[in-house]
Amino acid sequence: MHNDLTRRRLLGATAAGLTTIGLWAAGASASRAWAQPRFPGDPFRLGVASGDPHPDGVVLWTRLAPDPLAVDGRGGMPERKVNVGWQVARDENFRRIVRQGHTFATPELGHSVHVEVDGLEPGREYFYRFRTGGDISPVGRARTAPDPRDRVGELAFAFASCQCWYEGFYTAYRHMAAEDLDFVVHLGDYLYEYGVGATAGIRNMTLDASFQRETATLPDYRNRYALTKLDADLQAAHQAFSWILTWDDHEVENNWAADIAAIDSDGLPDTDPAWFLARKAAAFQAYYEHQPLRLPQRPHGARAQMYRRLHFGRLLDLHVLDSRSHRTDQACGDGTKPGCADRHDPSRTMLGEAQEKWLLDGAGRSAATWNVLANQTLIAAVDQNPDPEIDSSGLDMWDGYTAARDRLLTGLRDRGANNPVVLTGDIHRSVVADLKLDFADERSPVVATEFAGSSISSGKDGAAMDQLGRNWLAVNPHLRFHNAQRGYVSCRITPDAWRTDYRVVPYVTRPDAPVETAGSFVVEAGRPGAQPL
Repeated sequence: MHNDLTRRRLLGATAAGLTTIGLWAAGASASRAWAQPRFPGDPFRLGVASGDPHPDGVVLWTRLAPDPLAVDGRGGMPERKVNVGWQVARDENFRRIVRQGHTFATPELGHSVHVEVDGLEPGREYFYRFRTGGDISPVGRARTAPDPRDRVGELAFAFASCQCWYEGFYTAYRHMAAEDLDFVVHLGDYLYEYGVGATAGIRNMTLDASFQRETATLPDYRNRYALTKLDADLQAAHQAFSWILTWDDHEVENNWAADIAAIDSDGLPDTDPAWFLARKAAAFQAYYEHQPLRLPQRPHGARAQMYRRLHFGRLLDLHVLDSRSHRTDQACGDGTKPGCADRHDPSRTMLGEAQEKWLLDGAGRSAATWNVLANQTLIAAVDQNPDPEIDSSGLDMWDGYTAARDRLLTGLRDRGANNPVVLTGDIHRSVVADLKLDFADERSPVVATEFAGSSISSGKDGAAMDQLGRNWLAVNPHLRFHNAQRGYVSCRITPDAWRTDYRVVPYVTRPDAPVETAGSFVVEAGRPGAQPL
């Protein structure tokens, strides 16, 4: 679980002498193969990544894009499939290669590559790279999950969300890449669908006019991902650790719900159901093309199976949720407002019946010490108005789905799920919450602990405390902590305890911010609820 691969070595790693023996994997493509590819620039400009670690392997990802921001969304690639070699080794110099092979990067998937490597040893560090033509990718590091039967002594991981490219630099990822972690969890809003502005916000760049409009087509989404992934700090964090990802709303559009578009004034014809499904399908495909996801997560049009479960020895079961694709439309027209009785309708669902059953059944059967939910929007009840006579709720969060929340928390309690902990993104602020069966009763038992993390950059610089935070803490006694700065959350767990450190940067509107710990909490196994350190 320890590594000495520094960020500098990761970013500067080059390799030579890639042996191209191995089996050819047929690419599902109608295009002809490019026999001797010669690229106008480095085809690996978007970096490399690994994801969804299993005990015997991981997914390896890259996308060939020598001209990443080409207006047509093809990344400077021709309409031909391209042979890509890959290698996995025990050492970063690739003297001890353990797996290697070939695949095709196809135009149908934006020349992205998803190699599902197996045959590796559990709980072990590996290094990987790609080659095509005469070009070799940067070197990435990955770690396989421990054997499900192993009594793991310790795991370390970080989680993050909400990285609006034009509102802030990704310095937090540089600090994350320097940590000693086993994996990273990303909880959504990997990109934002809005236009980036005339000067690309704080990035102070001039981009093609296509970047000034909201994303709607496959080329739009591809280019917005490419723009995001060109960031060196984000690439460093991907190279350093395997990531486990799920989406929230902005990967498609703000506050979408199942097949229902948000009601906004962006000028797009979202009210046409067929048009929105086409937009959603384009967004889903571009998401898959740019993330280290396994084949079961490959979308079929506007449908995708994003919820899934990963095991890390007998220490942790990670239940990755999708709280967008199966939810009921937001009540009372969405937003934050008082007096919305419809939010209590028992027929309303956040996860959908199938996912809700899958989650509760799996958590109830789990033998792991910790059951962890990778969740998008805040589960804890939050009255957002300090006036005791006014109960104002955020209707996109679980507050807009109170019966579904009751089913979730009661189900975790009744099924005896071991030590439930919820990881949450979305709200651009850090919050620690005791999750109770009855939030209106201070004596109600605590069922689980929720750690909500701030954004990487969305919302610009932020502050340690703001008026909204003061309001939340004043009215909601089950909230134990609040901070509105930018950053990520670092977690270290053992069979006895869970430690969470909120890592924040003082600014994101200029680069090179330092990092500090704004708050630390511990949860003891068998005793739900977080205690400050």
